Amino acid sequence: MASKQKTVIVTGASQGIGAGVVQSFLDRGYNVVANSRNIRKSDTFIESDHLALVDGNIGESAVASKIVETAVQKFGSIDALVNNAGIFFTKPFTDYKAEDFKALSSTNLEGFLYVTQGAVKQMLVQKSAGSVVSITASLVANPIAGITASVPMITKGGLEAVTRSLATEYAKEKIRFNAVAPGVVDTPLHKNNPKDFLKTLSPMGAISDVQDIVEAVVYLTEARQVTGEVLHVDGGAHSGKW
Repeated sequence: MASKQKTVIVTGASQGIGAGVVQSFLDRGYNVVANSRNIRKSDTFIESDHLALVDGNIGESAVASKIVETAVQKFGSIDALVNNAGIFFTKPFTDYKAEDFKALSSTNLEGFLYVTQGAVKQMLVQKSAGSVVSITASLVANPIAGITASVPMITKGGLEAVTRSLATEYAKEKIRFNAVAPGVVDTPLHKNNPKDFLKTLSPMGAISDVQDIVEAVVYLTEARQVTGEVLHVDGGAHSGKW
C-alpha cells in the first residue's frame, strides 16, 4: 500500500462478511466508511479517527450520497468500495411476489448502483485509480438442484454482468471492478440451517468462514492488474456437478 492512507467504503458492514471486511481494512491501515441500516445501534464498531459510521438503507440514493460525502469530507478520498450489502432468500420460482423482487432489487441492485456511481465519480476526480469489489454468489455460475434461488440470482447475476462491463469501461482510468462469489458461508444468514446439509453444497464438503471471503475481497482490492474477475470462494461448487 502507498504511503498515503487510503479510504474504503464497506456496505452491509454491521455483521458477517461486511464486519469482517471492515476490521481487516482497519487492521491494514485504511480509513473506512462503514454502512448498514442501523450500524450505530449494532455496537459492532465505534467511530474513530479512522472509522466513520453511516446509518441507512443503501438502496436509497440519498443514503449512498451521504456515504460518499462522509468519505470525502472526513478522509479526503475514496480509493476503494466493497459492495457487500445484499439479501438472499429462496422460494419456488412461481411463489416469488412483486414485493420480493422489489426488495431484492432495492438492496442488491440499487444498493450497488447509487453508491458505485458516487464512488466512481470521486475516483475520476482524484485521477488516482481505484477498486470496486462486489459480493455475488456461486449459484450464479452453478445452480444447485433443490436451492430455489432463481429470482435472487437475477440480481446477483446482474452484478457479475455489470462488473465485467465496468471493468472495460474504466480500464484506461485504472478503476478496477471485480466480484467475489461465495458459496455457503458461516454467517448469521445460515444460523438456523443444518450444518450437515450445508456441507453437501460444496464438493470439498466444507463451509467457508467469514475470513475466507474477507481474504478474497482484500486481494481483489489490492491486486493492481486484476479487473473484470469473478473470484469463486465456494470449495469448487462453481465447477459443476459433484
